[in-house]
Amino acid sequence: MRTLIHFVHTSLDGRIQGPHGEFDWPEMGPELSAYSLELNDQLDTLLYGRRVWEMMAAYWPTADQVSDHPHDRAYAPRWRATEKVVVSRTLERVDAGNTTLIRDDVPARVAALKERPGKDIVLMGGAALAGSLAAAGLVDEVRICVHPVVLGGPHAVLETGGTRLGFDLVGTRVFDGRVVESTYRPRR
Repeated sequence: MRTLIHFVHTSLDGRIQGPHGEFDWPEMGPELSAYSLELNDQLDTLLYGRRVWEMMAAYWPTADQVSDHPHDRAYAPRWRATEKVVVSRTLERVDAGNTTLIRDDVPARVAALKERPGKDIVLMGGAALAGSLAAAGLVDEVRICVHPVVLGGPHAVLETGGTRLGFDLVGTRVFDGRVVESTYRPRR
């Protein structure tokens, strides 16, 4: 069975976006960027909720053509080549190559995705999707990169709808002397 990893950037106050939906605050220094590319090598599927998908689809298809940031130039071709799965009840279609839309029966469809042969699946948003999949026992690992900023935004890392979940810390890393990643696995 494939591993489903929830990989998320968060602020010191546990928020994944600013009060107006901003996601301009994560700093991709050289170490964090290299780690992100390493993570991309261990996966073959990216899983998104609608809001994060719309943000990613608006930027990454041409990021290497419009940005001179080394991370953007290295990651954009990998992003385009990777299979993407989008979970949304409101989208009618996704207009990007190598992308599938899931509109209903999400836990069963994600469980089936995990059963397929392949590398890891990395969930990169959003909070409600991650929370519901974690509550359903489908998230195998949570990797949280805490950035030294306070956002005060509306969304926490995992929104489980009140379901209490226990996790065990299995590792930590520091990137660029600024960002701390903690890796957790659910208590079963």
